[in-house]
Amino acid sequence: MTDIQVLVVDNEPLMRQALKIILEAAPGFQWLGEATNGIEAVDFCAGNNPDVILMDMQMPRMDGVEATSIITTNYPGIGVLAITAFSSEEYLVPALRAGAAGYLVKDAEPTEILAAIQAVQDGSAAISASVSQDLIRAIREAHDVKPSSSIGPNPMALSEREQEVLQLLARGRNNPEMAAELHISEATVKAHLSRVMAKFGVRDRVQALIRAAQYGLVELHMD
Repeated sequence: MTDIQVLVVDNEPLMRQALKIILEAAPGFQWLGEATNGIEAVDFCAGNNPDVILMDMQMPRMDGVEATSIITTNYPGIGVLAITAFSSEEYLVPALRAGAAGYLVKDAEPTEILAAIQAVQDGSAAISASVSQDLIRAIREAHDVKPSSSIGPNPMALSEREQEVLQLLARGRNNPEMAAELHISEATVKAHLSRVMAKFGVRDRVQALIRAAQYGLVELHMD
């Protein structure tokens, strides 16, 4: 199996060095290069082919949100994993909206960072356990996702299993946790989520949760 090629983007030299050490010490991963801001990250992708980018959100010249949006639009084969000191709505929702496949805080353990990179490479989402409730709170507060009668009926009926997956997603569960609770494979979880997003006509999990809450299909739990 080919090593996962990783670009590290962060304006802090110590953080770049720490992530480089983690990647170089782990089998199956390869540090491909580094950038200190969003402009450098976009330029790097024009001439290189990283599999996954570890993207800081708060950087000079061009921040991580803008860089993520440009990269995921122009290079859809590259997965972006936001990694930042902040788990607040100010950074969390914009990063996911820009196309980031995951969001980690910088104090995550090396094993969690590597697992998140692998998840993004595998086409899954990776949300740090410490920010999953912030994500739910941000969706609730920023998007006013209350059941609405004006949106009309559910346009396409969900299967019982798809509804179960949605309920667990609303509780902040990640793919492995959903697979364990439902006694199915992670690949099957991903397939159910893909069908849910297709039925709702949305492109990511955040939008799927918003739509599901608007239809009154889920309640976004804070515990």
